Amino acid sequence: MRLRWLWLGAFAVAGCLAPMAQGQNYPWCANFADGAGVNCGFSTYEQCMATSQGSGGFCTKNNLYAPPGAATPARRTAHKHRLRKKF
Repeated sequence: MRLRWLWLGAFAVAGCLAPMAQGQNYPWCANFADGAGVNCGFSTYEQCMATSQGSGGFCTKNNLYAPPGAATPARRTAHKHRLRKKF
């Protein structure tokens, strides 16, 4: 029984120490024809066009792309509404 708790504790510690997963970030998006979807997984325009041309789609720049080392924009904080007192 003690061995089971030891293993459980070891897995819990290992899970807490693991780095957080991060999403992929690429500069080009393929927009497939007939609304079949969007794939923003291309590092060059040529890669994107080679994939999207077969389906009749087109390529656009990824609006959410942030180059490595670029600072992410600061989030705006929501303003609290002030309650008006009735006189």
